Amino acid sequence: MILVIDDNADIRFTIREICEFAGWEVAEAENGKEGLEVCEKVQPNLILVDYHMPVWNGLTTVEEIRKREHSIPIIVLTVEEKQEIADQFLDAGANDFALKPIKAPDLISRIRLNLKIARLQEDNQSVFVDKGINTNTLKTIKSFLLNQTTPLTIQEIQQELPVAYQTVHRYLNYLTEQGEVEVISHYGNKGRPKNKYKIL
Repeated sequence: MILVIDDNADIRFTIREICEFAGWEVAEAENGKEGLEVCEKVQPNLILVDYHMPVWNGLTTVEEIRKREHSIPIIVLTVEEKQEIADQFLDAGANDFALKPIKAPDLISRIRLNLKIARLQEDNQSVFVDKGINTNTLKTIKSFLLNQTTPLTIQEIQQELPVAYQTVHRYLNYLTEQGEVEVISHYGNKGRPKNKYKIL
């Protein structure tokens, strides 16, 4: 579902035709305030927002949507090519821009790209949730391993970090599955070999 927020009925019609040709359903709103209400109702996969609109302009619309929706891609439609305008929209939470007059191949390409990025980010977050991996803990362990010159055992790693032994073990297994860490079996003079870990 693509939500089109534009005060110009002709442009909404054109965008609807383009989106439906590409296989997407479309919802419409003629200003930002109405767009926010429609957004909360239909939960679109992507939002197209015009810059110059009554009631709320595009910038205010993006800001208000981002207060409630953090992950839906937002593409701004504008005739403005000034970098300062682009920076303001990016700061407000927009993801991309499409210049007017709209060209169907360009708009379809941008929509597909932003939908693909959103799916990848969603999949990535799902992986972290499924495996119980916290990004900050992962960064801590990876940063520590990057600063080591020799492979270390789980116990050696755990002693240097504020992380429990089982947690280090789980994160190293995850990094090994991702191909980011190599497991090296170390054979001592007696007892079972110990696994040591080295970041690749």
